[in-house]
Amino acid sequence: MDVTLHASFLPHDDPDASLAFYRDTLGFEVRDDVGYDGLRWITVGPADQPGTSLVLQPPATDPGITEAERRTIAEMMAKGTYAGIILATADLDGTFARLQAEGAEIVQHPTEQPYGVRDCAVRDPAGNLLRIQERVAAITPTK
Repeated sequence: MDVTLHASFLPHDDPDASLAFYRDTLGFEVRDDVGYDGLRWITVGPADQPGTSLVLQPPATDPGITEAERRTIAEMMAKGTYAGIILATADLDGTFARLQAEGAEIVQHPTEQPYGVRDCAVRDPAGNLLRIQERVAAITPTK
């Protein structure tokens, strides 16, 4: 079976702020920016990974979501507990310094985690949690 990760979705409540964060702060390229009925879906991704994208979408646009669910989603986004993603970088300290200099909301400074990774955590403009872990060289098994 040949299955790859093509796209993941994160909500946004301010498309311009989210676009600036992912494009200007994280350095992702913009792959698509689609407006419909006053809403925007923005597709971004790392330039060196053309097959993997992140779609920044308006929250709760599914027609099957009730008004009560929309309120819950808005409340969770405001608290920063609705959505998140894990990213990786070869230069965690440099990436963290850039995020901090750009005014990203810092949740956790670079830390050695008990589960074996070194990472940090920030929130994007919509409150989504981004954990960014340090990418280490792959270990080649010996025979």
